[in-house]
Amino acid sequence: MASLSFSTYSFLIIILFLLGRNSAQRHNGLKGQNYYFNRCRGALNIIQTEVRNAIAKERRIGASLLRLHFHDCFGCDGSVLLDDDPKSNFTGEKSAFPNVNSIRGFEVIDTIKRRLENKCPGVVSCADILAVAARDSVDALRPPASLFGIIPLPFRRTTWKVELGRRDSRNANVTDANRNLPPPFFNLQNLTDAFSRKGFTARELVVLSGGHTVGKARCTTFRSRIYNESNINPVFAAKLRRTCPSQPRNGDDNLAPLDDPATNSNVDFFDNGYFKDLVRQRGLLHSDQQLFINGGQTNAIVRQYSRNPKLFLNDFGKAMVKMGRLSPLIAPAGEIRRICRRMN
Repeated sequence: MASLSFSTYSFLIIILFLLGRNSAQRHNGLKGQNYYFNRCRGALNIIQTEVRNAIAKERRIGASLLRLHFHDCFGCDGSVLLDDDPKSNFTGEKSAFPNVNSIRGFEVIDTIKRRLENKCPGVVSCADILAVAARDSVDALRPPASLFGIIPLPFRRTTWKVELGRRDSRNANVTDANRNLPPPFFNLQNLTDAFSRKGFTARELVVLSGGHTVGKARCTTFRSRIYNESNINPVFAAKLRRTCPSQPRNGDDNLAPLDDPATNSNVDFFDNGYFKDLVRQRGLLHSDQQLFINGGQTNAIVRQYSRNPKLFLNDFGKAMVKMGRLSPLIAPAGEIRRICRRMN
């Protein structure tokens, strides 16, 4: 095949760039990742720096920031960040069952927002901060890049490109949060139905669940599984019982890593260890292990990701972009909050 001339190559690159940009603009009004380049230059660097600083202090916070975006993005409008306000009789989504005593990382978002408001007041939305912080958390938690698995590399490709231009909601809906966010006791049919209602395939359900490859869960979310279920490795269950007593209110807040340390040496890395655990019946949550059960329709997908970490990362990035397109608020709707915890 003849080589392309420089001018032809450059032309193709320009066409691909324009097609990519227009494609991003067609999805619910969202723009490309350069949206803030002229509006607030350096905004994404500020988000990345603060995310990395927070993870350097506590690696678990990366999983928490990813989870915040998940719980916001069955709406993608920053509503999950709003505090309750008894004076105005406003109840936010933090008190929803899947969120209460679960989601965290709000202080990191507060820090990012303060820096951005100092630099570019009223420009960068809290919803976009959540979307970028989730991507930057995954990037920071990925295993170190290397050549041929031997030579460390100082750089690597980002996991996905975040589409931007969301605005922040002027309300929140605790009822919708309770209805839309899948709880840890869902079975496979419940999960596929919940994700299907949002336009996700079974594969996308599985790959997005792979976000549980980092982070921890409270005893109260997995107590029933380790004492009552049979599709669990007995050694794994016995170890967890030492952390999580059988009686309610006894050790409810005790934590266990979502990746099993006995089988994953790097439980703080964003990798495919989650799927390896499911194949070994070492899924921590009931809803996790439901993705790999006898005769389950998602078993083959779980096995595929357990064997192919690159495929998992690639598909995870695509699914996160799709999730970020769920009902965003685009100007003139919504607002750009000055403080993410309350409406202007």
